[in-house]
Amino acid sequence: MQDSFIDLLKLLLPEIIVDYFELTSYEKGDEILHLYLREINSVPKEYRASKLSSKGFFDEITVQDFPIRGHQVYLHITRRRWLNQDTGKVAFRDWSLVADGTRVTQEFASFLKEINRFQTK
Repeated sequence: MQDSFIDLLKLLLPEIIVDYFELTSYEKGDEILHLYLREINSVPKEYRASKLSSKGFFDEITVQDFPIRGHQVYLHITRRRWLNQDTGKVAFRDWSLVADGTRVTQEFASFLKEINRFQTK
């Protein structure tokens, strides 16, 4: 059942979101659908050689996505952060690196640009 649920999500959301985030909850109103997504705890590939420890999450951001069956869709995204114990600095996934080399639509490229706008360094 879980695999078919993930397959369904891949039809509704960009596959990259399904690969890196988990759906934690949703709220459906008459004309609005809110999807709450939290980044999974998998170390970004650019930090695989470093010793990272999970240090919680950045503040939630909200991004409007394409409508689904007449419902406005809002993605409430909570991104993970790690402490790089080698440097003492906060580490987080660089979404431009994740998308590099993949085929993404212009709309999805704009989406990635939007979530990168909220990076805290």
